[in-house]
Amino acid sequence: MKRLSDVIVSFFENQGFVIVSTIDTNKSIHNSCKGIVKIEHKGTVYLLDLYRARTFFNLKRNPHISITAVDEHGFKGYCLKGQARLLKQKEIYSRLIKAWEDKITNRITARLLKNLRQEKGHPRHPEALLPKPEYIIAMRVDEIIDLTPHNLK
Repeated sequence: MKRLSDVIVSFFENQGFVIVSTIDTNKSIHNSCKGIVKIEHKGTVYLLDLYRARTFFNLKRNPHISITAVDEHGFKGYCLKGQARLLKQKEIYSRLIKAWEDKITNRITARLLKNLRQEKGHPRHPEALLPKPEYIIAMRVDEIIDLTPHNLK
């Protein structure tokens, strides 16, 4: 397990969503958007999945996973590669669900404030329409790839 620096933890905590990649039955890459609930310096990332669909079935067959996020404005990004577990423990699950609900509340508040300032955005509040999470993915980070071009580091 790789330890995550303060810079990487902060970067991922500030993402609205990340791209999660898994391997499907045809050994093709499947990408989907997920929200990070919690990221720990020790190298564990917790993701919520709102749907029990392709990502779920891919991870049951093959636990290899990657999480990618980029900041276009800052011209930087990271890809975290590792192994996933599907969590079922009630105590951890309820604590992480509460953290997710707090994140959603903050996102709705931020969207309301932007709308009040008349900044362009989604006319409704899609976060409020999201279904309850189906399960939690716990990812053990084994590799960190810095996507920032070498000449800009």
